[in-house]
Amino acid sequence: MNKIFRKYIKIIGSPKIFVFTVIWLMILVFVGTLVQRDIGLYAAQQKYFSSWFLFFELIPLPSGKLTMSIIFINLICYFFKPYIFNKNKIGITIVHSGVIMMLLGSALTSIFSNEGNIVIDEGMQSNFYENYYLKEFAVVNTSDDNQDFFTVFNNQTLEKGSLLSHKSIPFNIEILDYYENCKPARRVYLGEEEYKGMSKNFFLQEIDSEKEYEKNISGIIYRVSGTEGQDGIYINYIGQPITQTLRVDEEDYFLILRRERTYLPFSLELIDFKKVLHPGTNIAKSYSSSINLIENEFSRKVLIQMNEPLRHRGYTFYQASFIEDGPKETTVLATVKNHGRLFPYISTIIMCLGLLYHMLFMLSKRVKNR
Repeated sequence: MNKIFRKYIKIIGSPKIFVFTVIWLMILVFVGTLVQRDIGLYAAQQKYFSSWFLFFELIPLPSGKLTMSIIFINLICYFFKPYIFNKNKIGITIVHSGVIMMLLGSALTSIFSNEGNIVIDEGMQSNFYENYYLKEFAVVNTSDDNQDFFTVFNNQTLEKGSLLSHKSIPFNIEILDYYENCKPARRVYLGEEEYKGMSKNFFLQEIDSEKEYEKNISGIIYRVSGTEGQDGIYINYIGQPITQTLRVDEEDYFLILRRERTYLPFSLELIDFKKVLHPGTNIAKSYSSSINLIENEFSRKVLIQMNEPLRHRGYTFYQASFIEDGPKETTVLATVKNHGRLFPYISTIIMCLGLLYHMLFMLSKRVKNR
């Protein structure tokens, strides 16, 4: 059994597999970078790096996830080989450890990290940020004067043919169609009796996705059933000016398609927003936000400005942009939570130490031989 195990370890951990896999990874990076011009950064990332397989015509090829997994397994096999901790190989072993740590960090980033932005009006506060790419469908029970009750269906459920139901809502929602990008268009004639709400006068026209994926206006067409007198077909899209409402069993509901929200364990209040213009122009040279960080009923003042983000509880807030609407000023903070943020720094230090040890050991060995 031991011989068979070593045989498989030798095959799977072969340096040839590592070399050819790295070459394929370089090809993926090259092609994925080129296609960004045509399909955009997010779509290229999803197709070439965040998926397991890439289809060329009908031929499946390993994509980024599978390629990195093969490299990870290949490197792990090194640690089952004998004599890897003697003085001849300890440097190479340390380098392998650093590379594996970097791959683990990238896996954590890929699986758990997310990003979006938080938009705050001056004098107001917020405790959530919205994802750039993912959407969610929220059914909000507003019958209680003291609080609202949310039932949220995530991005994975927003597919054509999906049935959205939950014990907290007394009706069912069937998604008839979902568009990554669309625009509302007025009907020439009123819709049939089956169409309700905005769908009576408008329909959703699917359009090509934007290269900058975050600019897409997603929309859904759905059928509501299980109500008395309000069953029918409705539409919702991102930024819809009129919120769709339903009254079922003497309770009021809002139906909202929005960008996926992540709630923070603290709140940010915008005290003051400042910008500095280039002389003689209306172009902003720099801008900053004076923020109150409110947590557990305590607050502290923080200044967020360009190249000087706020880091708190694993979240990083960057001063990204701003919105001006007359005297009203609004700050836009790019928000990132990256669980693998420290891994590249630590793994790079480990790899440098391993390479340095190996170089000094080989140099001293050569000097002794002379």
